[in-house]
Amino acid sequence: MSVQIEVIAAPGCQKCASVQAELRAAAASVLGEDNLIWREVNVLDELDYAVALRVLTLPAIAVNGELRFASLPTPEQFRAMLARLERR
Repeated sequence: MSVQIEVIAAPGCQKCASVQAELRAAAASVLGEDNLIWREVNVLDELDYAVALRVLTLPAIAVNGELRFASLPTPEQFRAMLARLERR
């Protein structure tokens, strides 16, 4: 089962860039690289999509098209959510 993870952020967001690699590594460790679809969404390019997800603050994370985190989680919170997802 592939899982699509989208990080919705604004260009130049230092907070976003600093943690994205760590979150991607956490996702790959839980899901496996072959089961991971990672997408970085530029909110300026895809504003309608962000609005449809009900993103109010940046950065935000959607999993399989559903907003899961309205702000950046810790890697531990992220892993825990992915582990729950895997058990389904």
